[in-house]
Amino acid sequence: MNKNLVIVESPSKSKTIEKYLGNDYKVVSSQGHIRDLATTGQYGLGVDIENGFAPNYTNVKGKAKLIKELQKEVKNSEKIYLASDPDREGEAIAWHLKDTLGIKDENYSRILFHEITKDKILEAIQKPTVIDDNLVKSQETRRILDRIIGFRLSKLLQSKIGAKSAGRVQSVALKLIVDKEREINAFQKEEYWTITANFKEPIFEADIFKFKTDDLKIENEEQANEILNNLSEEFKVESILKKEQAKKSKFPFITSTLQQEASSKLGFPAKKTMSIAQKLYEGIDLKTETVGLITYMRTDSIRLSDEYIKSAYQYIEDNYGKEYKGYIKKGKKSENIQDAHEAIRPTSILRTPSNVKEYLTPDEYKLYSLIYLRTIASLMADAKVDKTTIILDNHDYKFKTTGQILKFSGYLKAYGEYESSEDKILPFLEEEAIYKTNDIVKEQHFTKPPARYSESKLIKEMEELGIGRPSTYVKIIDTLKERAYVELVDKKFVPTEIGIETTDKLQEFFSDLINVKYTATMEDDLDKVADGNLVWNKILQEFYDLFEPRVKNAFQDMEKKEPQETGELCPNCNNPLVIRKGRYGEFIACSNYPECKYIKKEEQKVIEVMDCPECDGKIIERKTKKGKVFYGCSNYPKCKFASWDKPLEEKCPNCGKYLVEKNEKIKCSECDYKKQ
Repeated sequence: MNKNLVIVESPSKSKTIEKYLGNDYKVVSSQGHIRDLATTGQYGLGVDIENGFAPNYTNVKGKAKLIKELQKEVKNSEKIYLASDPDREGEAIAWHLKDTLGIKDENYSRILFHEITKDKILEAIQKPTVIDDNLVKSQETRRILDRIIGFRLSKLLQSKIGAKSAGRVQSVALKLIVDKEREINAFQKEEYWTITANFKEPIFEADIFKFKTDDLKIENEEQANEILNNLSEEFKVESILKKEQAKKSKFPFITSTLQQEASSKLGFPAKKTMSIAQKLYEGIDLKTETVGLITYMRTDSIRLSDEYIKSAYQYIEDNYGKEYKGYIKKGKKSENIQDAHEAIRPTSILRTPSNVKEYLTPDEYKLYSLIYLRTIASLMADAKVDKTTIILDNHDYKFKTTGQILKFSGYLKAYGEYESSEDKILPFLEEEAIYKTNDIVKEQHFTKPPARYSESKLIKEMEELGIGRPSTYVKIIDTLKERAYVELVDKKFVPTEIGIETTDKLQEFFSDLINVKYTATMEDDLDKVADGNLVWNKILQEFYDLFEPRVKNAFQDMEKKEPQETGELCPNCNNPLVIRKGRYGEFIACSNYPECKYIKKEEQKVIEVMDCPECDGKIIERKTKKGKVFYGCSNYPKCKFASWDKPLEEKCPNCGKYLVEKNEKIKCSECDYKKQ
């Protein structure tokens, strides 16, 4: 019999944790959730609405074998530690494990691993707790809400306009993108002009900005010419203002700011950032140990532990100097912040990026460096700049030039590569002195429309508006792209026709529920459930009483979009053929369905790639039912050759097998050879 059984979510960190805990512990993985809402009951919601929204759970498809194995392990263990991730989702997973596996109250403990290091793992085992029922209810409420909205609205939109889905936060995020696009389309550009005076002795330039004490706006060339006619070549220095300014470092990363900064500084999509961060958290094989390099990466707190701050201050003093030691910055306390964890930080100040570089992939190294240096910088002194503003007068027209000199690098000493802080040094000018210009230039400009949302800007907007939570942003963005509601053009979101139509229909019938304010309020209510200050099914009842009558009204009153005709007639019944949307995309079928079930077979063009390396057939490009491309032999099923990567006729110089092309890179299908 096992003395102690530890159940974690991820199989990749189970071996690491088992090494830390020793022979008295066995560590296994649940591989995420083992149960979810069933699709039975009214509307297939898996929820008994009439009985206080009681959920009906079923085992996740494909996990029956795993559950049996876990039940066997539990039966053979004296003590069970439920160590799913330290957030609401993890708390719910722990509860489902306890309930499904029949673990008794006296036989289990809940433990939280905020970082995967030996000291913290052993410390967590010594500080066991129990499952937080309020956190479980909060997650359960969110899941039921999302199920009701998703199932009911998705079925409505599918039947009326052919849209694929809708969601509580997804549809609000889509509305932000659609509203931005309409704002851009409604934008009327305005002409304006600038006037710049250039000087050679000494060299500098100054821009016009006022006439006497009034701000100056030059709307056309006629006004610009009039001003030029009133100017002379002589400019008098009216004032010189020098002021020392402090440039403060930013807070350590939370989930959303990490996604934003990795996007703007490293070019990483949010999904890639979180995938790499997960690996850094779960553990990296170093020379003498396997260890998590960063703390848990799903957090909305900027807090750092006293232990880490102490070690970081000592490191800053030893490596940069005492004058670079900063102070702990306090952020504004927001109602949306759960503060369950620390900020995202390195697990050890001594594991510098250069020390672990050889054990990381290039992308892992980039992200770890960003996290490490941002955390160090957050505890360093302010940078200091001398900012100089010079005002020049020419017949009551005021010109301005500014410059700055970095006096003390402060936190930029560590984080400077991620922030621009260029010195612009002005020449020495005397107050009241006269300087002659060699050229005064006018230039035409036009105002620009607001920019579309990039991935990082959309995440920032959702965070500031209080919709969604750090762990949901990636899924929301993925869903919008997968449903073809948006397209990425120059890394910016552009709504598609179906995306705009979906938003318009939802706003026509659900504007009081599918909006920023209601969604943010619901997030606050879910937080109150987590804190034990609201009853979970009371929230659901109040929501459902508003929502369901609107759904029924929409099913009755929303106009159904007729499918587009192709111009062809059905060969079976002579009715028009139309374009329909199915599970795997668009297809052409008879408009007289269900009386006539004719579907036009798509004529697939055979694309030959090369001779089959295993028989005398040809490798041809094929597609799965879902439209994913793969490569198979024309002699199938006699020859079962298949590859997701495009095979090439070129042979591997190491093993002689065929090479394949993936993401514009060429590698061997068998060995580790990669073509440079």
